[in-house]
Amino acid sequence: MKLITTLAVMTLVSASVVSSLSFAGDKTMITMGGHPVALEGQIPNIGAPAPLFKVVDEKFNPISLSDFKGKTVLISAVPSLDTGVCALQTKRFNKEFANFSADVVMLTVSEDLPFAQKRFCQTENVDKIKVLSDSVWRDFGEKYGLLIKDRGLLARSIFIIDAQGILKYHELVTEVSEHPDYDAALTALTEIAAAK
Repeated sequence: MKLITTLAVMTLVSASVVSSLSFAGDKTMITMGGHPVALEGQIPNIGAPAPLFKVVDEKFNPISLSDFKGKTVLISAVPSLDTGVCALQTKRFNKEFANFSADVVMLTVSEDLPFAQKRFCQTENVDKIKVLSDSVWRDFGEKYGLLIKDRGLLARSIFIIDAQGILKYHELVTEVSEHPDYDAALTALTEIAAAK
């Protein structure tokens, strides 16, 4: 039986993001092209320590969330940089990066291979944010509850982690082909970074 619920994600800032999610058993359900798909893993709770994860950079060097200790971190998770919405999302955050201090880090994480990510960044002049791959261990996708079952992709999502390592903001886009709420995420990032 499918239960439809409303998930209100509150942050310590004045903004909140409200998403309509569905659940099948203990699986979070989203849609791809209107078709329901299940997510693997458990989405972490707002106000809890952000789960540590390990991904790789363009040279397959391991990168961990702990590498950004003491910084405010925005994580933009996308299914694949080879799609239009994912490319636009990544370029949008790359452009917005200039509006923040050196105490803010922006990451894009996808299941794309590092070779494809590097090619995308060179072609699209994405040179300010860090684009990282979860393709080796799928550690990020599992720990953040974003792995799309049987697809090898991540669900589209935004997370913001404060300088103390606490998850303060989350938006899970319920239809993969739609954009996240950029303005809400950027407003939250500004306020969370200022609260440091």
